[in-house]
Amino acid sequence: MTRFYSLMGILLLFCTFSFAQSKQITGKVTDQKDGSPLPGVTVKVKNLKEGSVTNPDGTFKLNVDENATTLVFSFIGYADQEVPISGRNVINVSMSSSSKDISEVVVVGYGTQRKRDVTGAISKINAAEIEDIPVPSFDQAIQGKAAGVVIESGSGKVGQGIKVRIRGTSSISASSQPLYIVDGMPVESSLQTDANNEVTNPLVDINPNDIESVEVLKDASASAIYGARASNGVVLVTTKKGKLNQKTVFNLDVNTGWGKPTKKRGFLNAKQYVDLLLEAAVNDGKTDFANQDSGYGSEKEAIDDYTKSYEGILDQYALGTDWRKQAVDVNWEDQVYRDVARTNQVNLSATGGNEKTRFFVSGFYSGQDAIVINNKFTRYGARLSLDHAATDKLTIGINMSINRSQLDRVTDDNSFSTPGQLVAQLPISPLIDPETGKPNARTLYDNGLLDALYDTDKQVTFRTLGNIYASYTFLPWLTFRSELGTDIVNMNEDYFKSKLSQDGAGIGKGQSINAQSISLNTNNFFTISPELGGKHKLNMVLGMSYLQNDNRSASIQAEGYPSDAVKNLSGATTVTYGKSDNYRYTFLSYFFRANYSYNEKYLAGFSIRSDGSSRFGPDNKYGYFPAGSLGWVISQEDFLKESKVLSFLKLRASAGLTGNAEIGESRFLSLYDITNYPNLPGFQPSTIGNPDLKWEKTFQTDAGLEFGFLNNRISGEVDVYKKNTTDLLLSVNIPQTTGYANIYRNLGKMENKGVEFSLTTRNFEGAFKWSTTFNIAYNKNKITDLKGQIINTGVQRAVEGEAIGSFYLPRFAGADPQTGVALYIDSTGKTTTDFSKAPNVVVGNSNPDFTGGFTNNFSYKGFDLSVFFTFVSGNSIYNQAGIYQTTGFANGLDNQTHDIMNRWQKPGDITDVPKVSLSYGTGGEATSRYIYNGSYIRLKNVTLGYNLPKKAISALKIQGIKVYAMAYNLWTKTHYISDPEVNTAPLASETNTSTNTSGGVDFYTIPQARTFTVGLNVRF
Repeated sequence: MTRFYSLMGILLLFCTFSFAQSKQITGKVTDQKDGSPLPGVTVKVKNLKEGSVTNPDGTFKLNVDENATTLVFSFIGYADQEVPISGRNVINVSMSSSSKDISEVVVVGYGTQRKRDVTGAISKINAAEIEDIPVPSFDQAIQGKAAGVVIESGSGKVGQGIKVRIRGTSSISASSQPLYIVDGMPVESSLQTDANNEVTNPLVDINPNDIESVEVLKDASASAIYGARASNGVVLVTTKKGKLNQKTVFNLDVNTGWGKPTKKRGFLNAKQYVDLLLEAAVNDGKTDFANQDSGYGSEKEAIDDYTKSYEGILDQYALGTDWRKQAVDVNWEDQVYRDVARTNQVNLSATGGNEKTRFFVSGFYSGQDAIVINNKFTRYGARLSLDHAATDKLTIGINMSINRSQLDRVTDDNSFSTPGQLVAQLPISPLIDPETGKPNARTLYDNGLLDALYDTDKQVTFRTLGNIYASYTFLPWLTFRSELGTDIVNMNEDYFKSKLSQDGAGIGKGQSINAQSISLNTNNFFTISPELGGKHKLNMVLGMSYLQNDNRSASIQAEGYPSDAVKNLSGATTVTYGKSDNYRYTFLSYFFRANYSYNEKYLAGFSIRSDGSSRFGPDNKYGYFPAGSLGWVISQEDFLKESKVLSFLKLRASAGLTGNAEIGESRFLSLYDITNYPNLPGFQPSTIGNPDLKWEKTFQTDAGLEFGFLNNRISGEVDVYKKNTTDLLLSVNIPQTTGYANIYRNLGKMENKGVEFSLTTRNFEGAFKWSTTFNIAYNKNKITDLKGQIINTGVQRAVEGEAIGSFYLPRFAGADPQTGVALYIDSTGKTTTDFSKAPNVVVGNSNPDFTGGFTNNFSYKGFDLSVFFTFVSGNSIYNQAGIYQTTGFANGLDNQTHDIMNRWQKPGDITDVPKVSLSYGTGGEATSRYIYNGSYIRLKNVTLGYNLPKKAISALKIQGIKVYAMAYNLWTKTHYISDPEVNTAPLASETNTSTNTSGGVDFYTIPQARTFTVGLNVRF
């Protein structure tokens, strides 16, 4: 008994000693952005597993040993934060969700990782960087935000296709668009639409305000887990989710905006135009008289004859008005644009949860007028994210969105009826015909205002996108997750061309297109994180994926409408065309990834994916895509660990193989078309197949250095990479004596190599905060082998030894100082007036050398200001409409731009603008004259906000109120004559070859919009 009491006394003394060596720390964790409490934040002592979690009001209590020195705060989507205890009993922490700290959590394929442990090249864009931007799709909003990601918006039309390139163009005849994954579901990024109009952007159906983060996987180590579809990079979109143990919070955001063109090109007024045409009459009279057989008795007689003839032309288009006194002076360019392009957005969301369930639900409306007349985009929809812990081991959830969008379209840039071509009309032509009192139909070209008045083209899309999942934890280190997702797109497009419009041709025309795309995807995978003990950490993912996509479309055309009263096809008298298509493609995949770290300073990663695709023949269905990477956290070494200057230094390297199968269906088969002869149905050969067709492969190496100084107040990374694409899926030209024009083969090689650099600095901390982010990327593209093939797309081409998209034209050398005739460079390098002696040479390249972005964020006492610039350097733009707009009537009577005022007028004039002439035009050929430097720097976005003080709104029981104002495309510096963010969009019927090869072409393309927005955000 004595021993028992002695033992109990020792235990009691031990417990007393133990309690004497511990203390309790309390505090509160808030969001740095708005001061709101953060529930569910993990709080623990550094290097210990035990810890606490913050309550719904953000508060916490934690017992710690007296010798503990540091607390670690971690929360998904926020940067981990280490806070010294320093003898304190109360510690309050403000966490940032937008910090580029090394401990930030990033999304990777089938999981997440800490940024410090990642051995691949990944760029992350947070929600705050893309919210409330006045663009229809999130891909436009990330322009300039990630090094090496090039976004070409193309034009100021809304809803149009966006060209995205990650580390350059990697293919010629297969798609070079990246793979988009939304919450684990691969989404359809190419949609069926009117084949005779420009491609539209299917990503507009994803609401940018529902996005939590966007991760761009750039190198093979990061993207090879997606194997055969990853050669062009992978964009992972993670949508917003609820928070555990949080009282329901509502968020209402309302904004409105108005827009104008960033830059109008500027055309001649009536007097300038008349003077120019009469000058052409004088020049043509002189030239004609100089001909020996002209038939004129004197030069004056020839000039008078031409002047009378040209005055007759002016009379014809002036419609009886007195053009000599400029009775009519129409600025047709102003007719292209709306007076004010309005934008309205409403976003309402609710988020919250308890200890087992979290949810996020949202609804939105967005209406955006394009700056160009008749073009408008409207969408509305809702999204639900729900996660529930059914048991301690089983979690189930759903992510689902339903959207409805409507795009009011205008015709493509190459159509006379498109508003952009109104600029070609003569300024002496009245808007209203004085004889009929209706819009003028007797203009030089078809008057697009008639089509804008009477015609309609509406594309309506319903989209359901989402997945359900179940996650089961068998053991603390073994979890299985099963996902089933779907992407259902139903698109209907109806256009009507009134018989009163010029496109309607006096009879009325209509078309109806119905297209459906249904994707079904399942992912099933194990996550294995065994406890190895000591300094070893291992994480593995093993699983499979299956994707099935079914597409159906039907199109009917009809004509002969008695009136505009019935605009659908039932109002037509004759069906002139009908077609329907359907196809399916499938992918079956198996994947494995392992990430290992030793002592948190030696890192290794390996992944491999096996992909099988229906797009290839029986002997080539499967491809294998491995990747490996190594990392060394040098700052963890003893010789740097205690450095007070260097906070973090990591060296990483990777190599791997990815694939590309985006060539459409059944290219390995020889196919037949149906013949349409009346009462004689049959088949005819259409394409020749290649059973040996296989994957296009890209082998990429990458070396990166990540660094941080002064407690990571200065941080960044540098990457050097090289991508070699082989076995190009190329549409090869073959002799047409075979009965075919081309065949798909694995032929050719292409190279992209470059450097990327990004830097983040926290310049000031405290009441006044100022941070800066900067990124710049250089990429050089080169086709290294095409076996003699030359792929031409208009004035651009793909040919061995050059970059894809090189402009291939004769060189222009200005105007002859004595005669004003255009000069060209011949094959010997000398000037000549004979255009036929000027060979085509490479005169530019649409691919930029450098791209990047530069952001400054400021905040002080409730105010916050963000200023974002983006820039492009080293690319060329071809003004394809220049042969009509700046040639002084060499190719027609089109109104001219102001640079024609620098024309040659007398012997001795030194200029690059030849003389004006209608009958003896010169310099109107497609040459380097119309190639411009496309470099620019643009103040892309400026946002000023003010958060009302909590004391001022406490009586309203509202968590926060913020008012803000935003300017988009506010300022631009460029040498180009119009908006430099320009590219005439390809038609939907054009091939990947055209899309990859062409770029930087301006053909009456609508400039970008300059938009001003004011908004209100309320949290309650």
